[in-house]
Amino acid sequence: MDAKVISKAKLPSRYVTEGPARAPHRSYLYAMGLSAAEIAQPLVGVASCWNEAAPCNISLMRQAQVVKKGVAAANGTPREFCTITVTDGIAMGHQGMKSSLVSREVIADSVELTMRGHCYDALVGLAGCDKSLPGMMMAMVRLNVPSIFIYGGSILPGSYRGRQITVQDVFEAVGQHSVGAISDAELLEIEQVACPSAGSCGAQFTANTMATVAEAIGLALPYSCGAPAPYEMRDRFNFASGEKVMELIAKNIRPRDIVTLKALENAATVVSATGGSTNAALHLPAIAHEAGIKFDLFDVAAIFEKTPYIADLKPGGKYVAKDMFEAGGIPLLMKTLLDHGYLHGDCMTVTGRTLAENMEHVSWNESQDVVRPADRPITKTGGVVGLKGNLAPEGAIVKVAGMSELKFTGPARCFDSEEECFEAVTQRNYLEGEVLVIRYEGPRGGPGMREMLSTTAALYGQGMGGKVALITDGRFSGATRGFCIGHVGPEAAVGGPIGLIKDGDVISIDALKGTIEVALSDAELAARAKSWKARKTDYQSGAIWKYAQTVGSARDGAVTHPGAAKETHCYADI
Repeated sequence: MDAKVISKAKLPSRYVTEGPARAPHRSYLYAMGLSAAEIAQPLVGVASCWNEAAPCNISLMRQAQVVKKGVAAANGTPREFCTITVTDGIAMGHQGMKSSLVSREVIADSVELTMRGHCYDALVGLAGCDKSLPGMMMAMVRLNVPSIFIYGGSILPGSYRGRQITVQDVFEAVGQHSVGAISDAELLEIEQVACPSAGSCGAQFTANTMATVAEAIGLALPYSCGAPAPYEMRDRFNFASGEKVMELIAKNIRPRDIVTLKALENAATVVSATGGSTNAALHLPAIAHEAGIKFDLFDVAAIFEKTPYIADLKPGGKYVAKDMFEAGGIPLLMKTLLDHGYLHGDCMTVTGRTLAENMEHVSWNESQDVVRPADRPITKTGGVVGLKGNLAPEGAIVKVAGMSELKFTGPARCFDSEEECFEAVTQRNYLEGEVLVIRYEGPRGGPGMREMLSTTAALYGQGMGGKVALITDGRFSGATRGFCIGHVGPEAAVGGPIGLIKDGDVISIDALKGTIEVALSDAELAARAKSWKARKTDYQSGAIWKYAQTVGSARDGAVTHPGAAKETHCYADI
């Protein structure tokens, strides 16, 4: 692909590189060693979420250098920049987790502002940890310049006394330790071997779920999201992505040509088929919002309801992301779903070909059992289920992959923060058969909609994972397992029913029927609502306060701006 033949007449970078008036702008580019020929080429933003917070992000800067070589080889001019990440494994279980979902918006906003401010013509985005994946994809769809997404890759599994472990096992070991099931020395041994390399959490938690989405939705090259971070072969995908984005500029293939309603349905399908993170039900509506497409929690749940669960992945199953890649990768999963009518094959992808065309030469691997054929699933219904009822008129979500019992009824025990509930769990101040309710942890009420992995993992570690249920207007980690319902809406902070219930109220959850009900009449709920008062949070200034002022409901993705449906211009068309 010869970028020299690409006219800048309609590319954003003409505003900073073309004509006598842009001499001052070009002087800055010369200062960084660019030649006149490089300045005349399309400028490609190479955005990474590199930082030293966690292994998820540590390899991204190195991988970005290879992307830049690919861009340059195709006669484009790469311009590297970084954005933030907040890594959930570090933020989990304390107030830092309130920064996590907020960071998704900051990532999307900061990439948008960098691209707009410097008039870059295309974007290659590299992401590793949970919120950085949807944040980067949201920016791509919002800007609508030719874009390719790259996942930094998963971590390798740890090994503890002959078995594979992940960070999920460390969180659960904390619960085991709290009841004396393991010693201090054993806990130390587990924490020291669980995470042996660079890369994002290795099972089908949120990062790998959204990486699977990236391939299925068409924004990432086939196979690129499955290769673990330490594998040097990742450089082939990085280089190819840099080259390919130049082809997308030449052909004017943009993210909104790729992220259509059908593509979003494909994305929801692979989430359910892999027993993926419930967080996808938050991120897919947010990505849709950037394209001006209505695709809310109930739309996601409708896809989940009819999708078979076919990938035997942790936390509900036994394999990790590395295993699926070596069995045939995400294309193997997509191939069987496509062959049995669960995917739309006519969706455009960043290869310049349709999803079906990408799958033409993918053959089934009979010698593996990580992914089942779609006509011989683990279960006939998906690994994730949407719920609705008088306790959640705007919906809720639960991961059922690996669960045997899909109904639960019990009295409520209410907590107004995660810390309160975690303390009760740690002290064993709860009873078998109860429904633990954590509220005022929603997008607005938290603020920030924290994940509850520390609490759920502690319950599982105590052997109570199947003996209590937990519901929240907050979120759960992709590593969460057990009867845990999140995204309950409306949230408590805006007067939702979850904020009106009291200890002892009987809650019934039925993941087969898709219902979540509290045994209270409409009249009783209305009477309680009259005496309900809004609560102030501790965040009355700063970024988290700012987020709380604009964030919408979890049903629509907890987004903070009106989206493409309201835009009067698109950056790519300036």
